[in-house]
Amino acid sequence: MRSPIFIRLLSEDEQRQIQAGLRSSDAFVLRRCQMLSASARRERVPQIARQVGCDDQVVRNVIHGFNATGLDVLRRGSSRPHRLRTSFTEEGLERLQDLLHRSPRDFGKDRGTWTLELVAQVCLEQSIIAVPISDESVRRALKRLKTNWKRAKHWITSVRRVGAYEISV
Repeated sequence: MRSPIFIRLLSEDEQRQIQAGLRSSDAFVLRRCQMLSASARRERVPQIARQVGCDDQVVRNVIHGFNATGLDVLRRGSSRPHRLRTSFTEEGLERLQDLLHRSPRDFGKDRGTWTLELVAQVCLEQSIIAVPISDESVRRALKRLKTNWKRAKHWITSVRRVGAYEISV
């Protein structure tokens, strides 16, 4: 069994700020102060989680955050991911743009126009990407190319074969 975790000893200033936070109108600050106050009283994580009405891991994160950064844990941080995974490398983006200037028929498909889903499928088949992706990933890749799907329809060139000749449409 793991040993229980608690917050470090509080300074007088920290105690005052936590007490003030217990009267806060901001629910985020209030709940965090309740967690810190209960941990200072040496209540265990599962008991604090039940009192506050959240998951045990949330309480652990708050305690670890307080021990690491102090009262900064009372400020709401960004929920935005630190790093967005991009499916396309820079070289992959160039290959995607080249692919879109060709007809889907060149890749053995039964249609002459691209769909986002079809682009994702052909990118995987052509090893432009390593893992299957959604049509939204293709849309984001087009955004990185400074275009969007609606505009892309205007610059994508479909090639029709008439006999031995290719005609760009």
